[in-house]
Amino acid sequence: MLITAFRGWNDGGQGASLAAGFLARTWHAARFADIDPEEFFDFQATRPHVSLVDGVTRQIDWPDNAFYHAPVPGTDRDALLLLGIEPNVRWRTFTTLISDLASDLGVELVVTLGSLLADVPHTRPSPVTGSASDPELVRRLGLEPSRYEGPTGIVGVLHDAFKNAGVPSASLWAAVPHYVSLAPSPRAALALCRRLGELLEADIDTSELEEASESYSQQVTEAVAGDPETAAYVEELEQRAEDVVEPVDLPSGDAIAAELTRFLRDRERENGGPEGPAA
Repeated sequence: MLITAFRGWNDGGQGASLAAGFLARTWHAARFADIDPEEFFDFQATRPHVSLVDGVTRQIDWPDNAFYHAPVPGTDRDALLLLGIEPNVRWRTFTTLISDLASDLGVELVVTLGSLLADVPHTRPSPVTGSASDPELVRRLGLEPSRYEGPTGIVGVLHDAFKNAGVPSASLWAAVPHYVSLAPSPRAALALCRRLGELLEADIDTSELEEASESYSQQVTEAVAGDPETAAYVEELEQRAEDVVEPVDLPSGDAIAAELTRFLRDRERENGGPEGPAA
């Protein structure tokens, strides 16, 4: 199988990329190939980064799309993992490269991971929706037919490429609270890994993500408690989640998102970096 996650438009709160990075580390996946970024990125829009090696040598880190391989523990299946960044240009060529490699390696199932911003509270497990275009796959995995219409990202184009190649594919999306959109969400990553484990009938050890999710929830709760308007808004979301809705006067979602993101960034700097597992 091939499991993919792309940073960018398809990765609200970095939920998908955190999940895929976690799987690569947990499964001890080995990197075996990458896609040359030269033909697929506008480097003025997605700029390479300069870093220091041993505090002396300067190194250029280019936008990265890399393939990893690992056996899936507890199953008789192997997984390819594609961890990367949504490209800026030539999407059809980009997805053709991926589908051609998948064909060469005998991929029988593709699962894409995504995360999107939604009106959900940070105090509840992240909801996950799953869809597939192949009716048999919908039935076998207990998913839903894809009914989305509107703008799409590289994930949507990739599904179309595999449909044309005759390879079944499924898509999993976790919801991330929009009021902490820039803070990495281990809770969304945890929800994706759990749902993926159900689909693959594999036991994925998510204890590290569970601990990170608790820390994440505590940080956001602390931020929420410091502002009465924000606390009222989150309480409303919790009530909606339980189907008990009482109308209240809510502040602007954009205002809340900006304020909480600023709070979490400041806290992150005070603590010397983000908490939770590295991707």
